[in-house]
Amino acid sequence: MNKLIFRKFSLDIVSFFLIASFSITFIVWVIQAVNLLDLVSDDGHSLKIYFYYVSLNLPKIFSKTIIFVFFISIFYVINKYNNTNELIVFWNNGIQKIKFINFIFRFSIFFLILQLILNLFVVPKTQNLGRIFIKESNIDFLPKLISEKKFINVVKNLTIFVEEYKKDGTLNKIYINEKIDVHKSKIIVSEKGRIIKKNNKYILRLFNGGITNINKNNTFTLNFSETDYDLSDFSTKTVTRSKVQELDSIILYNCIKEFFLKKKLNKNEIIQAPSNSTCHLRTVQSISEELYKRFILPFYTIVISLIGASLIIEPKSKYFFKFHKLNIFLSGIGTLILSQLSLKFFLNSINIAYFIFLLPLILIFIYYLLLLIFTKFRLNFL
Repeated sequence: MNKLIFRKFSLDIVSFFLIASFSITFIVWVIQAVNLLDLVSDDGHSLKIYFYYVSLNLPKIFSKTIIFVFFISIFYVINKYNNTNELIVFWNNGIQKIKFINFIFRFSIFFLILQLILNLFVVPKTQNLGRIFIKESNIDFLPKLISEKKFINVVKNLTIFVEEYKKDGTLNKIYINEKIDVHKSKIIVSEKGRIIKKNNKYILRLFNGGITNINKNNTFTLNFSETDYDLSDFSTKTVTRSKVQELDSIILYNCIKEFFLKKKLNKNEIIQAPSNSTCHLRTVQSISEELYKRFILPFYTIVISLIGASLIIEPKSKYFFKFHKLNIFLSGIGTLILSQLSLKFFLNSINIAYFIFLLPLILIFIYYLLLLIFTKFRLNFL
């Protein structure tokens, strides 16, 4: 009988969690997708690339909502059971409150594992896939971005100006400025031109113009009657270097391990590594913060689940009973804020780093210690 009761309780929490988390994730995803429209409007990517890229952000958004939504789910379901007197079913079947709390503790471990899998493996992989896809994609939307009498610089080291863009696709009076390196550049001026697609790549076919090559020492000009200018040689202006949150967790761990082994924590220090290392020229602070978010933050899932379970403990004081639900809710929100604030002090010293690393476990220990004190070391009478 007890198994059936706990099974129904678990299903209610999971049902509310799925509805709430998917709703919040979708809302945040839509807002983020709108903010990323510049991939099309400014950077010249196609809609296919845009939707693929923003879809890969879904695991990241979902992982960030888990801990908050899980706390709200526990708080809501227990409060609902309390208002409808369904909690009496637990007590009438001999289920002690400490067993109820311990069940919440064990139940939260499932969400802890889910969040660890997402943070350590799924999210970095999907974020990296999105970056690789952007990096290897062509500027498929370029023809639609070219406007009359506007400087277009959607690709790196290239600026295009068109005096007239006719409906039939003909370009009149074209100016192109290509920056080759610090000391070299190329200027192309053409009377007419047309953008054509050849082998899935865009080529700008130019007619009646000249090419001026400029370097540090001299300048020379070459006239042409017709030439093809390959736009596929240029990369998008979108940042294509991997961010810290896109790197594999094992790589990040290996990057930061030596700093902890040496007990040398300078958060502004830049990691010097071989040129083929993905951690090269990244700060210790950025890597440490990312590892903290991936590995330590999920453990607060257990802490806030125990706080939510405290709704079943009725305070003896009438004053505290009046504000019991509000105090529990604020305690949960306060713990989530603490988990974020502790990140700011993570690298102040090696001792503080170890303390913050163990803080979720310390809070769990303090919680059960307070239960012992509250019941005068008789948890069965909770």
